[in-house]
Amino acid sequence: MRHAHNTTPDPEAILRAWMPFKKAIGVTAVRTEAEYSAARSVVDALIDEIGDDESHPLADVLDYLSDQVEAYEDEHTVIPEASPAETLRFLMQQHALKQEDLVDCAPQSRISDILNGRRAISKDLARKLARRFRVAADLFI
Repeated sequence: MRHAHNTTPDPEAILRAWMPFKKAIGVTAVRTEAEYSAARSVVDALIDEIGDDESHPLADVLDYLSDQVEAYEDEHTVIPEASPAETLRFLMQQHALKQEDLVDCAPQSRISDILNGRRAISKDLARKLARRFRVAADLFI
């Protein structure tokens, strides 16, 4: 039986890897509105690239940056109580998305019906929207 050697990386080696990474994505910490805006753009680009593919090589980068964005939002955003449709409309505005941009979650006509109060959001769609926007599914139920 082989044992994995648990070695801590050398801080110099981390620095050599970190600086090009930081330069490539432009933002690695979210402490200001400008960093928040930059991180959101990178997160949106990564979501477009990765979709639901949890095994995608960039999924860890997406998770890392999403956590940074979420921490900033938790500290700086007050979300009022809203209906699931209002929440969806708000998130679509925040991400500058149109109904047809959510076809990976549901047909445009279904999104339209939801936004116009003609249809409720199913549990399945709530899960898809939660993954798409990286929020809790219960916001949509």
